[in-house]
Amino acid sequence: MLIILRVVITILYSILVCVFGCIWCLFSPRNPRHVATFGHMFGRLSSVFGLKVEVRKPQDADSYPNAIYIANHQNNYDMITAAKAVQPTTVTVGKKSLLWIPFFGVLYWLTGNLLIDRDNRTKAHGTINELVEQFRKKKISFWMFPEGTRSRGRGLLPFKTGAFHAAMAAGVPIIPIVVSNTHDKVKLNRLHNGLVIVEMLPPVDTSAFADQSVRKLATHCRELMADKLAELNAEVAAREAAGKK
Repeated sequence: MLIILRVVITILYSILVCVFGCIWCLFSPRNPRHVATFGHMFGRLSSVFGLKVEVRKPQDADSYPNAIYIANHQNNYDMITAAKAVQPTTVTVGKKSLLWIPFFGVLYWLTGNLLIDRDNRTKAHGTINELVEQFRKKKISFWMFPEGTRSRGRGLLPFKTGAFHAAMAAGVPIIPIVVSNTHDKVKLNRLHNGLVIVEMLPPVDTSAFADQSVRKLATHCRELMADKLAELNAEVAAREAAGKK
């Protein structure tokens, strides 16, 4: 019964947010501020799924300059966990197929997110150039998943270098965001599904890697995130174990 209730609430809420969002965005289409607004709305579904999401940010996070945010990509629950950490004027970079998701696809485009063709290397390279141009023109940041696909319990996958090429070319910092494990954590027929921690790490200064390869920057960021992921998973396990006593 609980699974049916959750599915119904999620579908109805998502349709309402998408329809309202599309109407709202028509007054200022593709304004990058919309992404955080509606991302946080979807984040409210975490309570529907019995998750307690704890978001941690550095004290000066609201004053960060243009940057590229990178996060681990686990599964569809990223929509209700990682989405809570999206900063204002930050847009995501997603694959073009997202446009065809009913209701959501239109909202995704209207809010100002960037759609790319991952199967076309020439166009993908053009996307990097577009990111650099956007950084130069306005106050905007980009959110990317450097793994390129959902990990689905396989740990932190190897990083692709697109995000790091863009950051180096634009001269902006990389800001890692790490979400504790959600793989196989949510049981739809279970009322409470525990704790998820979303932590924003301090910016990584890309200029420090100017005389090194982009791959070294990617490796450095991946190591930071892997260490933090292990730390967060251990903390979640300890806190949940203590809560059961």
